[in-house]
Formats: sequence, C-alpha cells, structure tokens
Amino acid sequence: MSEHISTKFDAELEAVRSRVSQMGGLVENQLARLGAAMFSGDTRELETVMRSDYKINALEVEIDELCTHIIAVRQPVASDLRMIMTVIKTITDLERIGDKAEKIARMTLDIGRQDGLQVSRFNELRAMMDKVLDMVRQALDAFARLDTTVAPVVAERDKEIDRDFDGITRLLITHMMENPRNISTALDILFVAKAIERIGDHATNITEYIVYMVRGKDVRHVTPEELNQVAGGAR
Repeated sequence: MSEHISTKFDAELEAVRSRVSQMGGLVENQLARLGAAMFSGDTRELETVMRSDYKINALEVEIDELCTHIIAVRQPVASDLRMIMTVIKTITDLERIGDKAEKIARMTLDIGRQDGLQVSRFNELRAMMDKVLDMVRQALDAFARLDTTVAPVVAERDKEIDRDFDGITRLLITHMMENPRNISTALDILFVAKAIERIGDHATNITEYIVYMVRGKDVRHVTPEELNQVAGGAR
C-alpha cells in the first residue's frame, strides 16, 4: 500500500471514530436530559428526549455505511478490521441506548398521567439513572482513549445496577401487595427500571468491544478474573 493510500485510509478510520464520538455525545446528552426530566416532571423535556432519538438513528445509518464502504474498498485486516468491527457493534449499542431513553421518556409521561405511584417517588430509580449515565460516559471516554482498563470497572458497576434492579423489583412488589390499585402503574415503573438496567448492559458491551479492538481477544462471557487479566495485560 502506497504512503498516499495509507494516509487516506488512516484519515477515513479517524473520521469514523470521530463520528462515533459524535453519536456518543448525542446519546450522553439524551440520557442526562432524561435523568433530570423524569424526576422533575418536565413534560416538555421528556418530549424533547423522545424526538431527539431520530438524530441518533440517522448517525447509526451513516456510520454503518462508512464502515461498509471501508470494508469493501480498503479490505482492512488485523487491528484495522477489529476497529471497524468494534465501531459497527458500538453504534448498535449506542442506538439501543437511545431507544431505551426514548421508551423511558414515553413511559414516564404515561405514568405521570395516571393516579397512584409516580416515578419521582423512587430514589432508587434516580440512583440507577445516575450510575448508568456515568457508565456510558466511562465507556465513551474509554473508546476515545482506547483504554481497556475501564472494562472491569464498568462490569463491576453493571453488577451494582443488577442488584439495584432486584431491589426496586422487590419494592414495587410490596407496593402492589399493599394496594392492588397500584399494580398497573407499578408494572410500568418496573418497565422503566428494566430499561435503565439494559442501558448498563449496553455500556458494558461497549467496553468489552474496546478490549477486543485493542487486545484482539473476545472477553464476552469471561469471568471477572479473566477480564481483569486481559484488560490490564501488556499490549
């Protein structure tokens, strides 16, 4: 490959990474606005979060097309191919985070129109939202810096989110048992909690892709000990 072609290829790869960072910024902003609006009862902001999802979807399509072009024209191998595959997987998870945010906003609006339980009553949900937003920020920062050491940290936070979800499930069951009229709304709030929990899963996925890109090893479904060893090992 000539130096001219190589330089152009490197520029294309960097452009793709830049677009992923842009998409990640939109997702992060969407989550931050959602976290504030769902507990303040700001219906306009919730509606804005719902409408902004199309921007994230459009970027996913654009980046996917760029990656397809690079694969077809450049035929990348080794670390370059791993980078493209990581980008394709990462934008899929980012798009799904955006979808979850849109659904949470819509469900929060629906709950607000009902009598009975309200999302704002549950500090447990607020804590979960704060944690997953931090996880997404960590994952995006790790992508920008190609930092594999973040993966075990985010994986551990994901376990906390799972425990938080179990806790709010038990709390909502108690509310339903105490007052059967709360069952419908409690189930809606449980849906919100599950969507938040899934955002944590997607953030975890992104950090695992980074390990694959940098280390060349698939760390999905490995033990925490194996993840620590691979993520912190020598390149």
